[in-house]
Amino acid sequence: MGPSISLRDRLLAALSTLPGVREFHVHVLVSAPRKNSSLYPYARPRPKAYLQDILILCSEQENPDAPRILVTAIAVNVYHIPATSSAVVYVSKVDSTGQGTGKAPTTTLVRALLSYYADPVSRPVEADHVWIQLFARAQGQYLFPNSADFSGKQPLTDAKLCSWWKRVLTQVAGEAADKTHARAFYILPGYSQPEAEDLLRIASASAAPLLNETPWTYGHPFSQQGIRSPCPQEENDSNLGTYIPWFDDDPKSRFLDEIAFIVATTEGIIASPVKKRPKLCSEGSSASRKQSDADKSTRSAKEERPMGELTKVSPDEFWERMSFRQECVAGAVTGFFTLVFSPASTTESDRKQARSKSPGQVGSQLVKRVMTSLLTGVEFSTREKAIRSTETVESAIKGLCEGMGSAPAAAAAAVVKDSEREASPGSGSLLVPPSTPPRNKVALPEISPNAFPDPVASLDTYHSYIYGSVAVSKPVADEVARPAGPAAAAVTVLTARRKKKRTD
Repeated sequence: MGPSISLRDRLLAALSTLPGVREFHVHVLVSAPRKNSSLYPYARPRPKAYLQDILILCSEQENPDAPRILVTAIAVNVYHIPATSSAVVYVSKVDSTGQGTGKAPTTTLVRALLSYYADPVSRPVEADHVWIQLFARAQGQYLFPNSADFSGKQPLTDAKLCSWWKRVLTQVAGEAADKTHARAFYILPGYSQPEAEDLLRIASASAAPLLNETPWTYGHPFSQQGIRSPCPQEENDSNLGTYIPWFDDDPKSRFLDEIAFIVATTEGIIASPVKKRPKLCSEGSSASRKQSDADKSTRSAKEERPMGELTKVSPDEFWERMSFRQECVAGAVTGFFTLVFSPASTTESDRKQARSKSPGQVGSQLVKRVMTSLLTGVEFSTREKAIRSTETVESAIKGLCEGMGSAPAAAAAAVVKDSEREASPGSGSLLVPPSTPPRNKVALPEISPNAFPDPVASLDTYHSYIYGSVAVSKPVADEVARPAGPAAAAVTVLTARRKKKRTD
């Protein structure tokens, strides 16, 4: 049984509540589940997991005659681990162009997306436990190239970004409070709990108070009592690789790689590899076979053993040392946020079929091509270029669903050509923000056949599940009438009466 409402319809319903007079156009790309072994690469054995890519693009149109312009993009990865009935929702990137005419829909879209997976009724995967994880790091742009050059874009500072994420996740947990049990964790590396609380409180001083406050725990959720790891574990498992998940462009993934690839040394000298035995002649074939079997068993035992120092570093020590990593001490405030949803003790979730193809899903290569077009073929430094880029990306999505390939390639090339023409000679000297480098291949790629073939998108899929629009026509609320805090006391102005002079 599929979900009661599609993700596209949930997002459109949320957008319909926004103020202003405009029309939103949404494209929702959800890839079909495919086998994946990168979530816990250092677990022995690796758990069987399935990965889905989600890309959400939202454009805005002032009136029917005005052009569309992209305002928000969200990239999310959803991992499903059937062995533990768990799902991990990793928010990879969220970005906006700053070129909308009214209140940005970013907060509304993120809340609706995460609530869709937090709610056990609408959750499209068979999972009793859902982990929502993200790493907050302030940057000028994430998904819209050159959008940081647009004067109207005002990206949040590092502290305000962490405060914004904490506020959004609090609302997500509150919306699902009556259907599931939620626990919230956050940690700002390099800051103690009082320092982190004061920092976020000051950053959110101008925001309206929330109706439902979710209690937050300052720390990490790994190895906590009452919380089951998505990765299958044996009793008293000390392998750090079964606790810490691995995500792209995440600083804890880089640190996990370094711990796993620490080479064993003897008195500070790296041990030399074992010398291979020479081939024996045919007369000693029996002895050769015995030696080969012994080598295979030794190699198998080594493969089953955790790599490097993974058994010597506990989750608590891992997070303590994270405070000294380059990505966390580069002068900006960063934050790790986690929501863990578990079934309520008195209710039973209405679970769905996990690995079957749901209607509206597309192939993973289609999502990859659209993402590549967005990151490399367009730019959003000015309104004119953003309008052309919006047409390029949205036409590419529809063209791929029609089987026409990348139809607007010429338009994309024109945008890139204009960008190169206007680039200054010294533009390449800017410092690149710290990020996790590409991961080394520690294993062969997944070559076993998938449980089902990739779906083929069509125009029917495009109009029924991928593309949708909603028009809003609501007056913008008066900022003065909004209850932003306690009402100010009335001020009484006293006037001094001038004393009349006596005249004799």
